[in-house]
Amino acid sequence: MGHRDPDMVREGDAQHCAGEAPDMRALLKANARYRHIIGNTPAIIYSSVPSGDFRLTFVSENASRVLGYEPQEMLDDPNFWFNHIHPDDTANIFSSLAMLFVEDQKIYEYRFRASDGHYLWMHDTLRLIRDAAGTPLEVIGLMTDISGRKELEDALQRQTEEQGKLIEQLGMAQAQLMQSEKLASIGQLAAGVAHEINNPIGFVAANLNTLGNYVATLLEGIKLYQCVVGGALPASLAQAELQGFERRADLQYLSQDVTELLSESNEGLQRVKNIVQSLKDFSRTGESNWQMADLHRGLDSTLNIANNELKYKVSVVKQYGELPMIRCLASELNQVFMNLLVNAAQAISDKGVVTLRTERVGQRVAISISDTGHGIAPEHINRIFEPFFTTKPVGSGTGLGLSLSYGIIKKHGGDIRVSSAPGRGTTFRIELPIDPAGTPNQEGTTGEAS
Repeated sequence: MGHRDPDMVREGDAQHCAGEAPDMRALLKANARYRHIIGNTPAIIYSSVPSGDFRLTFVSENASRVLGYEPQEMLDDPNFWFNHIHPDDTANIFSSLAMLFVEDQKIYEYRFRASDGHYLWMHDTLRLIRDAAGTPLEVIGLMTDISGRKELEDALQRQTEEQGKLIEQLGMAQAQLMQSEKLASIGQLAAGVAHEINNPIGFVAANLNTLGNYVATLLEGIKLYQCVVGGALPASLAQAELQGFERRADLQYLSQDVTELLSESNEGLQRVKNIVQSLKDFSRTGESNWQMADLHRGLDSTLNIANNELKYKVSVVKQYGELPMIRCLASELNQVFMNLLVNAAQAISDKGVVTLRTERVGQRVAISISDTGHGIAPEHINRIFEPFFTTKPVGSGTGLGLSLSYGIIKKHGGDIRVSSAPGRGTTFRIELPIDPAGTPNQEGTTGEAS
């Protein structure tokens, strides 16, 4: 090769340096810019070796702002990352960290100890970087402080738990209100039930007194016949005594009356038994589970209990269709029937008719209770299912009967509707699924004026 002119060499070098200098300055400027951006991001960016203890090889400068540690301090300790994870969270991380080499990415949420000793919740995304041959080179991580979010989640969790307790308390309160309303209904009808029981008990007691007298007469006759048969009386005297006894005892009438008294007494006791059974059917004591029940039996038992409320001014017409047994809480449905029947009776001022209709509609059953009473005013019809709303005078109603009835029907997955007009009476129509477990709960219209 030939020698080069030194001046030419110096000039060429100068041109070369002059050409390279702007590129270096741009590189330094870009590097400073990147460090500024990384150092001021909300997340800590770091890298670590892809094996062993995951020793940190780079930590962004904002670690000092977020955690209180200088990046160099974190780099100097080969176990820094593991040693600062909360003990309760390490097991979950250690058990799955190996999957990073299979999935190439893992996301964790764990508590990390800051320099002041308290723990911060961190959201950490680990990404495995490989070379062109697939060999792991390093792990890049992105740690974000989510302590604020966790506090909100904890607050929401506590609020949810408190709401759950409140809902449970409201459920208990509703159950107590329903029981109170049931007791109020029973209390309201107690005098009538007592009257219904007293009537048969009264004539059964009177019949037993008469039967006691008849028994005494018959025992007297038996003794007389024993004396005659035994020869204790002379034949002439015995005949006169027997004729006298037959005239006093009037055995033909006694025989007929005893039969009638026994029949009446049996009928009266059967009436008492029916009332007691109706009370048991109405309350379904001890039955708190969903069971298959006959709605006609529930309606009849409720009618027996409410009979004294109805019989003096209401004619009850039954138009029962063919109904299958349905799965329900029978005592609660009986409470609904009681509320509607009592309301129907109270809506009739003098004389009227209450009609009970039942029918099957596909996979549902329908029960209608209609009265010929004074009806419901249009301005009230959309409010009748509101708790504590009542049009009755103060002290005459709690305003809970229809509200609780609405809740019971909805719990069964059914609908309850009302149609009414002043002076034309009211009809409540209830529709219930045969099996609520297989029927989605459907929203029903609470009222519609006819």
